[in-house]
Amino acid sequence: MTAISDTFRIAIAQLNPTVGDIAGNLDKARKARADAARHGADLVVFTELFIAGYPPEDLVLKPAFLAACEKAVRALAEDTADGGPGVIMGLPLLRDGKRHNAALVLDGGKVTSEWFKVDLPNYGEFDEKRVFEPGPIRGPVDFRGVRIGIPICEDIWGDMGVCETLAESGAEILLVPNGSPYYRDKMDVRHQVVLRQVIESDAPMIYANQVGGQDDLIFDGASFAFNADRTLAFQMSQFEEQVAVVTFRRSDDGWVCTDGPKSVIPDTLEADYRACMTGLRDYVNKNGFANVVLGLSGGIDSAICAALAVDALGEERVRCVMMPYDYTAPDSIADAEACARALGCRYDVVPIHAPVEGFFEALSDLFAGTNEGVTEENLQSRTRGTILMAISNKFGSMVVTTGNKSEMSVGYATLYGDMNGGFNPIKDVYKMQVYAMARWRNAHMPPGGLGPTGEVIPVNIIEKAPSAELRPDQTDQDSLPPYPVLDDILECLVEHEMAVDAIVARGHDRELVHRIEHLLYVAEYKRRQSAPGVKITRKNFGRDRRYPITNRFRDRS
Repeated sequence: MTAISDTFRIAIAQLNPTVGDIAGNLDKARKARADAARHGADLVVFTELFIAGYPPEDLVLKPAFLAACEKAVRALAEDTADGGPGVIMGLPLLRDGKRHNAALVLDGGKVTSEWFKVDLPNYGEFDEKRVFEPGPIRGPVDFRGVRIGIPICEDIWGDMGVCETLAESGAEILLVPNGSPYYRDKMDVRHQVVLRQVIESDAPMIYANQVGGQDDLIFDGASFAFNADRTLAFQMSQFEEQVAVVTFRRSDDGWVCTDGPKSVIPDTLEADYRACMTGLRDYVNKNGFANVVLGLSGGIDSAICAALAVDALGEERVRCVMMPYDYTAPDSIADAEACARALGCRYDVVPIHAPVEGFFEALSDLFAGTNEGVTEENLQSRTRGTILMAISNKFGSMVVTTGNKSEMSVGYATLYGDMNGGFNPIKDVYKMQVYAMARWRNAHMPPGGLGPTGEVIPVNIIEKAPSAELRPDQTDQDSLPPYPVLDDILECLVEHEMAVDAIVARGHDRELVHRIEHLLYVAEYKRRQSAPGVKITRKNFGRDRRYPITNRFRDRS
C-alpha cells in the first residue's frame, strides 16, 4: 500500500452481478481486482450493492442475508492486505439495528471507511425507503492521501446537497457507485445529472454503473466521468461487462482524468434491441433454463422475439413452434418457416385442428343455441398456450411470451393463451417500435449477438397487415385503430398521463380516445397476470405504473 502522489489509477468494475449469489459476486470482485492490479490500479470501484446484486428488494429484510453479505466483504477486505488495489464495495449493511445501502472502503487488509446512502429513492422502479434507513451526510474519506467523496446513486440525483457538502468538506474526486436501470435515451439524462453536480462541486465525478438484467430491469453500464472543467473524461461501453483503468493526474487545479475509454453510445434502436436481448439472456441464464420455446405465428411480434432469443442464447437453445389452425394463412406458415430457417433454430409444426375441435365438442351442449365469437377464438389461443406449456414441462424449456406493449395496453391478448410464458422481451415495446426494431435487426448485427448476420425476419412479415388469424380474413385493425394512431394515444395516456382534452387537441377523435382509455383501464387485471418483461420506456406496466384493477374513473371532463 503506497501513498498516492500525483498519479491516481482507478479501475471501474462495470460488471453483471446476480442478486443473491453472494459467493459468485465475491468471485467476480476478486477476479476484477486481480485484473485491475495487473494494470497498475490503486483503487477498484464496484457498483451499488454489488456483493448482494441490485436490486435485492426484500432480501435485505433477512438477517442471514445481511450477515452473509458483510462476511463476504470482510473476506475481500482481508485480500487487500497484499498491498494491491484498495476497493470501494457496495452492500446492504446492518448498523445499530438499522439497514443501510452502504459502500465500504477496503484497504490494507481491513475496512477503513463506511458511507451510507443518504437520499433513498421511492419512485418508479425504486422502493428503498421501505427496506433501508437513510444515512447522515458525512465528509470525504481519506484514501492513501486523496480525499474521496462516495455519494451513492440517488445521492447525486436529488436536491439534498450531498455532493455540495462533500466538496465543501474537501473532497477532491467524487466516485459514485450506481444501480441505474436503462430506459430509452437515459444516457443524456445521466450526463446532465452529473454535469450539474460537477458544476456545483467543482470536482471531477466518476459514474460507475452496473450492467446486466435483473428480472424486468436492465442495467446498461455505460459508466463515464466528467472532469471539473465539464469535459467528458471517459465513456465506457453500453451493455458490456468491462473493467477499465483510468488515470487521474494532479494539477494546480486539482485532479484531471487524462486517459480512459471513449466508447460510442449506440443509437436508440440499437440500444432498445440490446436491452431486450440482454434482459432475455440474463433472465434465462440466471434462472437456470437450458433453452426456450416460443410460438412462431408468421407475425412480426413472434418473429422479433425469435430473433432476440437466438441473438441472446444461440440457435441451439431456441425452439420455434408453428401451430396452424383452419384460419392460418398459407403465407403465415411459409413466413414462419422462413424466419426459423434464417435464424437457424429448431422449427416444429403442431397442427391444432384436432384439439380445438375437441374443445368445441366437449362444450357443444353447454354452448348450444349461442353464436360463435370471441370465446371460440380464444379457445384457439388457449390451445396454443397449452401446447407450449406442455413442451415447456416435458423438456424444461422456458416459454417466451411475445405480446407487445400496444396489445398489453388494450387487452388484445388472451389469458392462459398467448399470454402464457416465463418472460416477455418486448412487453414494454409499442407495436410501431417492434417494426422499427425488426428493420434495424435485418440491417445490423447486435454486438454480442449469437445469431446470424443478414436478414433474419422475412420482409413479408414486416410488410403484411398484422392479424391474430382467429377468424377468416381477420386483421388487427378490425378491432383496433391503425397502430400509429393507437400508439400515439397510448403514449399520451400511459407515458405522459395526459388528459383526454389534450390528446384530442393533438388531432385524435374524442370517441376513440375515450374507447382506448376504457380498454386500457379494464385490461389491468390481465397485465397483473402477465409474464415479466424488459423495461424499455420511462413508464412500464408493473413497477412504474400501478393502477387499481377495480377502477370506475374515466376522464370525461
